[in-house]
Amino acid sequence: MKKLLLVFLTLLFTTQMAFAAKGKVRIVYVEWDCALASTMVARAALEQMGYEVETLSVATAAMWQALGSGDADATVTAWLPVTHAGYLSKLKDKVERVSVVTDNARLGWVVPSYVTITSIEELNAHAEKFDSMIVGIDPGSGTMQLAEKAIEEYGLTFELVDGSGAIMTAVLANAIKEQKWVVVTGWSPHWKFGKWDLKYLDDPKGVLGGEEQIETIVRQGLKTDMPEVYTFFSNFGWDSAEQLQMVMAWNQEGGTPEENAHRFLKEHPKTVNRWMGR
Repeated sequence: MKKLLLVFLTLLFTTQMAFAAKGKVRIVYVEWDCALASTMVARAALEQMGYEVETLSVATAAMWQALGSGDADATVTAWLPVTHAGYLSKLKDKVERVSVVTDNARLGWVVPSYVTITSIEELNAHAEKFDSMIVGIDPGSGTMQLAEKAIEEYGLTFELVDGSGAIMTAVLANAIKEQKWVVVTGWSPHWKFGKWDLKYLDDPKGVLGGEEQIETIVRQGLKTDMPEVYTFFSNFGWDSAEQLQMVMAWNQEGGTPEENAHRFLKEHPKTVNRWMGR
């Protein structure tokens, strides 16, 4: 028994030393479904490489500030070239763009397909049906900043309501259940498009931006301090939009994001080996 205990303690000590020798990687992200899926898969892969990984969910502004100050090493959830452009322009000398996590991303205002209007320009004429309300997400995010700009540009008599991604989808779900009109700040990729029949409202003035991509941003100095980690983040990205959609669907169906991240690593070794430079 003592011998088994000694072996266990030796293995535990060796594992802890391995993590300590490799170092700690700090990843920041915003609590969006696509961000959570990408972040947890990146975390699981880095842990498999022998690193200790700390993930922290923060507001968008805090995410960029942490990267600029060096308090965080990376994020895999930067929306560019439009949504997070203001943050990047302020910190361009302190951070580095290293990979595309997924392209064909999009921001806009989303309504259920049974809503008969097709454009943002039509909202004021139907304000009463929408309770003069646009359901948003976390205050201060790039999505909300663009939404505020759109309200001004289109002269809308609507209130932009702060919330979160979870609150936004809950309000959307309730409205669809009751067949009510609702407009929310939306983005793709997101699991809601697989669950409900939704559509984007046309944005003829282009205020909310067109197609975007989600990118990996790292702090300056990471390439020198942790070259293997830098290589990993430079290679990190989904092989297809379907891979990301699949992990988001798993997270909705059951299991923790951490468990589903390990499931992805097990089922997609070629993708993971590419990230690791193998």
